[in-house]
Amino acid sequence: MIKENFIKLYEESFHDNWDLPALTDYSKGTTYTFKDVATQIARIHIVFDECQVRRGDKIALIGKDCSNWCIVYMAVVTYGAIIVPILQDFNPNDVHHIINHSDSTFLFVGDKIWDSLEEEKIENIRGVFSLSDYRCLHQRDGENIQKLMKQLDEKMAKKYPNSFAKEDIKYAELENDKVVLINYTSGTTGFSKGVMLTGNNLAGNVTYAKTLDVIFRGEKMLCFLPLAHAYSCAFNFLVPMAFGAHVYFLGKTPAPKILLKAFEEIKPNLIITVPLILEKIYKKMILPQLNKRSLKLALNIPLLDTRIYAQIRKHLMDAMGGRFREVIVGGAAMNQEVTDFLYKIKFPFTIGYGMTECGPLISYDSNKEFIPGSCGQVLKGIMEVRIDSDDPYNTVGEIQVKGENVMKGYYKNQEATENTFTEDGWLRTGDLGTINETKRIFIRGRSKTMILDSGGQNIYPEEIESKLNNLPFVMESIVIEKNGKLVGLVYPDYDSVDGTGLSHEDLPAVMEQNRLELNKLLAPYEHVSQLQLYPMEFEKTPKKSIKRYLYSNY
Repeated sequence: MIKENFIKLYEESFHDNWDLPALTDYSKGTTYTFKDVATQIARIHIVFDECQVRRGDKIALIGKDCSNWCIVYMAVVTYGAIIVPILQDFNPNDVHHIINHSDSTFLFVGDKIWDSLEEEKIENIRGVFSLSDYRCLHQRDGENIQKLMKQLDEKMAKKYPNSFAKEDIKYAELENDKVVLINYTSGTTGFSKGVMLTGNNLAGNVTYAKTLDVIFRGEKMLCFLPLAHAYSCAFNFLVPMAFGAHVYFLGKTPAPKILLKAFEEIKPNLIITVPLILEKIYKKMILPQLNKRSLKLALNIPLLDTRIYAQIRKHLMDAMGGRFREVIVGGAAMNQEVTDFLYKIKFPFTIGYGMTECGPLISYDSNKEFIPGSCGQVLKGIMEVRIDSDDPYNTVGEIQVKGENVMKGYYKNQEATENTFTEDGWLRTGDLGTINETKRIFIRGRSKTMILDSGGQNIYPEEIESKLNNLPFVMESIVIEKNGKLVGLVYPDYDSVDGTGLSHEDLPAVMEQNRLELNKLLAPYEHVSQLQLYPMEFEKTPKKSIKRYLYSNY
């Protein structure tokens, strides 16, 4: 058990960082200090008291990333209730299902999302609150929530006649083994399950982050990944709020142009991202330079290449604000070409590994210790790892873990819980890989996506896709099995095509040439028989993994 109590971490942080800025909505320019956040939490706690919310009641939360999202989350867990964050990308039917399946009694929701929901399909919800201003959008028959919200200022003044002060912060006394969060995974293999995470699981992530020296009190972060996802929630919100750091919420789609402008203005000290963002910046900013004939020639000259790489690194770091210690990449596998290039130019990045069921962190290395191909060392003193293989250093097997960060189980799904754990209590990650003698993890692919060919060879489509995505005019791809052969579905990079003057009618011939080049890079049993053009971007989860199951029968 982690010795630090999860809820007490935030009680202490509000005390210690009272006057510091905590949360900023970047697009609106509004900022909340830790005092402001604590005061808003106190108001929401009065609502919970008046509505007789009990410890362990579930409260659902869905909406775009913003300061109020974080305030509601923190108000729920510090009261002793259980927060149920829902990804705003879920369709209304899935949202109805999650609200009902989780037994949520209250809902905090973005106004536009509320317009898409049907109140008769969530009839167990007692009250619905707007994320924009906390007004009551809906109350069940017999409830007096709307009247209560009109009296809230009066009730707040009565409870805290001398105004709310840091000495008034007294949060729930809740042991770390209690569930504080049910996180419904997006997943790429079908409908999600409710992951039950305890205070201990989350405290394990937060306290481990304190040992890394990557973000400090008063420093800045920019959040542009969905907070309802465990990775972003832990490291863009829970960690900085425990440390006294200041988080800015982008509030817009993180297109490279928008993101780079925000980096320039905010100058974050730590950047948390997914591979797709770095890959897009690499393709838009760096690759066009590398493809210039003059630069290609210069890179072949000893010593000169080192200076050029240093200039590229400085240009990239300046474009991302210039003040960050490290870029942490997680959530999906990163393109190997991009990884190798960033490592070559000594860009300060690292790739970690985790899953929602571990809240999320399993392994990590600092950028100074990062080894390309690895996703870090299993967390010392927090987690253990083993490979389900006779030779875990050389033969691929399922990665299995146990430790402080591992979930309690899936909510109301004992069968799925039992299937996810081995008989001796290790969590099956569903990922395939090896480890080395220092417990660094090397992922090869997902067990559910691995293709077994007729000759008994294991084929990892992610590895083929990584090579395919580096070929001309390929924006993204997915490799599937069709009639015993490998087929690549390709969404073309139409901007690049248009920029070269090629006709879209030329693309099939270009892709056939790409296929021939690709197969030169692959083992014979991995050869792709055909590349098919796909007309639109592939549908993705919020962590930007392609929903592979949607295309398995294409």
